[in-house]
Amino acid sequence: MHLHRLEKIWLTIGIGMLAVFLLVLGTMAFSMGTTTPSQHHHTIDPSEVSTTAPFDKPGLTKAGDKHFEAVMVAYAFGYEPQTLEVPAGSTVDFKVTSSDVVHGFSIVGTNVNIMVVPGEVSQISHTFDKPGEYLILCNEYCGTGHEYMKTTIVVK
Repeated sequence: MHLHRLEKIWLTIGIGMLAVFLLVLGTMAFSMGTTTPSQHHHTIDPSEVSTTAPFDKPGLTKAGDKHFEAVMVAYAFGYEPQTLEVPAGSTVDFKVTSSDVVHGFSIVGTNVNIMVVPGEVSQISHTFDKPGEYLILCNEYCGTGHEYMKTTIVVK
């Protein structure tokens, strides 16, 4: 196969640009410490959720001044604990897992929306600035009683 001189030039430029792009991308990722998401991935045995700390005692614990950690378990048509109470202006770090099927965790009126997969520990934080009652709903169909799966956060 015979390539014209201009075709060879353009192929050389294109391959050279690709090499430069990949070199710059790799160098920037390495220098910024970018890693794959799997290094921050926490899993537990879904059949052992009720005996694995901290999910053996779900609830709200104070982590600092107006800073709380909520450990929650999603199960067929419910969440444990049923109700959480925090003062206005508090930041809540949620740790949620499921022991049976895939569930959703969505706080109505906020941008909190995560998928809760059996055995995976899902984490998200939110600051509740306004007092009121916030509804947490499951937004992943999980069975025939899915529409009854909810809990509340009371912000005082």
